[in-house]
Amino acid sequence: MVTIDETAPVIVRLSTVIDAPLTTLWALHTDVAAWPAWNTDIDRTEVDGPLLPGRSFRWLTHGLDITSTVRELDSGKRIVWGGTVEGIVGVHVWTFEQSEAGVVVHTEESWSGAPVDAATDELGKALHDSLQGWLSHLKKRAEQAA
Repeated sequence: MVTIDETAPVIVRLSTVIDAPLTTLWALHTDVAAWPAWNTDIDRTEVDGPLLPGRSFRWLTHGLDITSTVRELDSGKRIVWGGTVEGIVGVHVWTFEQSEAGVVVHTEESWSGAPVDAATDELGKALHDSLQGWLSHLKKRAEQAA
């Protein structure tokens, strides 16, 4: 099982409960081409086909042109992707779990590399805010669809 880098100087873990079917959430989250339609923090995406382990996709967010590679995928439950951009090595784990209250979406991401070492607090806040925004956009879109 692929995990984040627990030794990284920046680690963010966040969760939210979303009142929508798990299938809706998974479909929204894994349809990379449609991300800019519901996540206003993402300007552009490029992906060739469905997400599969080893497949890469590109996306532009907060001025960063990122190429991420899917490292693990357990359909409807868990997806992990990662990549390096401008010296920042990121590993991002998403899990989806049905509960009585709805679907618990948990995200955790690690950032390491020289730029992170040089600006740990600033980049930690940027990552936290970015992931919080992503969860908020996902929740809003999924609950509208439901």
